[in-house]
Amino acid sequence: MKKAYVLDTNVLLHDPTALTHFRENDIVLPITIIEELDRFKKQASSIGRNARHTSRLLDSLRLQGHLHEGISLEEGGHLQVALCSRQTLRELPPELEGDRGDNAILATALELKRSCECPVVLVSKDTNLRIKANALGLDAEDYETDKVDVEELYTGYREVMADANTIKGLFEQGGVTLELEQECYPNQAFTLIDVANPHHTALAIAQNQKGDVVPLSKLPHGGVSRIQPRNREQKFALELLLRESIQLVTLVGKAGTGKTLLAIAAGLRQVADKQVYSRLLISRPVVPMGQDLGYLPGDITEKLTPWMQPLYDNFDLIFDTQDLTGRAGHWKHGHEELMERGMLQIEPLTYIRGRTIPKQYLIVDEAQNLTPHEVKTILTRAGEGTKIILTGDLEQIDNPYVDAASNGLTYAIEKFRGEPLAGHILLEKGERSDLAERAAALL
Repeated sequence: MKKAYVLDTNVLLHDPTALTHFRENDIVLPITIIEELDRFKKQASSIGRNARHTSRLLDSLRLQGHLHEGISLEEGGHLQVALCSRQTLRELPPELEGDRGDNAILATALELKRSCECPVVLVSKDTNLRIKANALGLDAEDYETDKVDVEELYTGYREVMADANTIKGLFEQGGVTLELEQECYPNQAFTLIDVANPHHTALAIAQNQKGDVVPLSKLPHGGVSRIQPRNREQKFALELLLRESIQLVTLVGKAGTGKTLLAIAAGLRQVADKQVYSRLLISRPVVPMGQDLGYLPGDITEKLTPWMQPLYDNFDLIFDTQDLTGRAGHWKHGHEELMERGMLQIEPLTYIRGRTIPKQYLIVDEAQNLTPHEVKTILTRAGEGTKIILTGDLEQIDNPYVDAASNGLTYAIEKFRGEPLAGHILLEKGERSDLAERAAALL
């Protein structure tokens, strides 16, 4: 049955193309939304950018007719900007008195429900507004067009039973074709388990969707930048990170699973040792955990130090304390030495828009705090020969505008899982310390 969807402002600020995703149903925008878009449009963030995009879209639709009367959309539905009467606002409960944005949206939905023969649904990403709507007898839903089912999120690996000859052939012939009941994805990792002896296993990676797998590459003696993988998921991750044919790698895992450390170690090997890429570029969104400290003193380097310190910690671990060169009396941090050589650059994501990044190894840490649009912006910066690694923990999201199902990292995993140029691994076992592992599990 055809429905009428009343949209909240945060839906359009989250996805400015939302107007095109309701197919043949009607879309109603309370007039207060236009006022709120005007308030956000001057912001330099993605919120301001989405507000401007939505305003331009509505202005272009305005040329087709009167927004108050309704305009036909290409998808088959109608778009209308609705006015709310003072009388309906006064009919709201005393606790919701006033013409503030949320109340005006609720009043518009109630007014539409009385006059419309079709079902009316309020769509908002604001949990409390959905609760208020339900208390007033309105149907309310979250905007889920770009949401991913986190429970079914692609892990990047699977286990299959195989006979001893198949496992033997994997190493002697350099690869085998598995008979799989379910389709596999390119660059998906496999653990082959001997049906006769479950303790006899082998690790492999898929070359295509037909089930052709090859063994993992042998790691260099001494590990990758002195880092040795401690479990099979870390071995899978290093395989993806070191493969030049894979241009996008996504790593997800709780705190202490080694996401950032493995990415940096592989990047150092590819840049400093093998010189496959011209530079290791590391970036992360500047999103505080908890109460923000406000403005920080000093130049750009001093301002960024608190945000980038987790990255510096990984470099110190890789270089074994501070000394990179081993010269007596030389106590410069390893990352500082690399920066002076032009082999390493660390910067916030704020400055990445408009850039073209060729032949670089780009690591985007804490990518779970990015929106799908921001991830798209990053990936479209990649020039010829660039590899991008997105790392993040879906349980540590500090951005109030995204959640585990709607952030850019989850979105990229879902969209790229069947692409030959991309690979993904879910890291499950914490390796930072026994305390960190127990804390992640218990708290």
